[in-house]
Amino acid sequence: MSLAPSPNPETGESFAEAFGGWQERAILVVDDEPGMRSFLQRTLASRCSRVETAESVEEASVLLGQRHFDLIILDNSLPGKSGVDWLQELREAGFHNDVVLITAFADLDTAIRALRAGAADFLLKPFRVNQILNAIGRCFDRAHLRRENFVLRRELDFHDLAGIDGLVGHSAALQPIHEAIKRLANVTSTVLITGESGTGKEIAARAMHFLSNRSKNHFVPVNCGAVAPEIIESELFGHVKGAFSGAASSREGLFFYAQGGTLFLDEIGELPMPMQVKLLRVLEEKKIRPVGAEREIPVDVRVIAATNRNVEEAVAEGRFRQDLYYRLNVVQLRMPALRDRRDDIPALVEHFVRQLSQQLGLPPQKPDARLLERLAAYSWPGNVRELRNLVERWLILGHIPDADFTLKPASAIGAGDDEMTLDAIEKQHILKVLAEAGGNKTEASRRLGVSRKTLERKCAEWGV
Repeated sequence: MSLAPSPNPETGESFAEAFGGWQERAILVVDDEPGMRSFLQRTLASRCSRVETAESVEEASVLLGQRHFDLIILDNSLPGKSGVDWLQELREAGFHNDVVLITAFADLDTAIRALRAGAADFLLKPFRVNQILNAIGRCFDRAHLRRENFVLRRELDFHDLAGIDGLVGHSAALQPIHEAIKRLANVTSTVLITGESGTGKEIAARAMHFLSNRSKNHFVPVNCGAVAPEIIESELFGHVKGAFSGAASSREGLFFYAQGGTLFLDEIGELPMPMQVKLLRVLEEKKIRPVGAEREIPVDVRVIAATNRNVEEAVAEGRFRQDLYYRLNVVQLRMPALRDRRDDIPALVEHFVRQLSQQLGLPPQKPDARLLERLAAYSWPGNVRELRNLVERWLILGHIPDADFTLKPASAIGAGDDEMTLDAIEKQHILKVLAEAGGNKTEASRRLGVSRKTLERKCAEWGV
């Protein structure tokens, strides 16, 4: 059974051979059979920049934590855990690259489970060399299109939001944000958006873009904390052929792709120090130099940055360059926490019900007065993102479990809690959710509405 395309009947050329340009990619093979690992490594070694193998999920997890892989070839029958189960965990943890599932024992139900879990292809052992090359070629051909498609999807998602600038609600705390976005839309100054996690910083950045004269061009979001440090320069600036081992062809960076539009640098505080120097130079000179290139390329890109961390504190501790902070912080926009705009909760619930019921294929529900009272009384450490996740659970389950309200309601916070900082409240909430998830960080990150990498970073800061 294979979902890969057949060779071209007219030319005899395989899909992988026709594609070309995937020699710079890195592949991880996970299979407990030594013969299969050896076969795939020999087959792919001359065609890819790097092929590594693992015989178990545990070994593969270690490799994924150390290095970047563009594709995983995953056996379904592994000791201790099936490939499909691990694939589901990978997707929940934020691994978005393609996975080709291979197995010697399969039926239609297994294939359906694999595809629902996010497999890009499904091959039945034994398979021919041409079949695996076809599957890989198809994956890497789609990878080029995904970059553009994900930008277009995010733009469509924005237009589905309510409100003139994409921000739902008209509370007193949100009104100044609406006004600031309108004033900032058609200026070219850099903007630093701050605020707690889940307050809508990216939505505010999108609003500035779509209300500006740059709206006909791309809005390109980049999560600086989710890109491996060793590839972030190439990701942002691109590279030329031969710039480094495996760079078999040139590649345009996201700065170039955002020409005439807006580049949104989320979690800017996670940017490695060497890249901070290079970003400052780009902001000053409006030129980029792809990795390995001799000439610079002029760029016309508006940069908006965001962070949920205290950048001034990072500057004082030497973890963030002061000159870059001043360059980014021409105008600062502070997004209010949901507990400071409780009047917007009914409108947000209505919006999420309409949006999610359509996505989930479920009938919309109308919240009763008691539910809205509970929502209004809650302290919302996860802000709007947490509210959205809670509405999704409500639509699926038909009710909201009491355990979802894991912190004291805002009305119950006593005088003794007045000394608690927002960081302390966040830590309390995260550790409580982690404990309720039995220490499973993948499950805890899903409940919290954050990436597993963000959760692991915070746990590392707290020594957990």
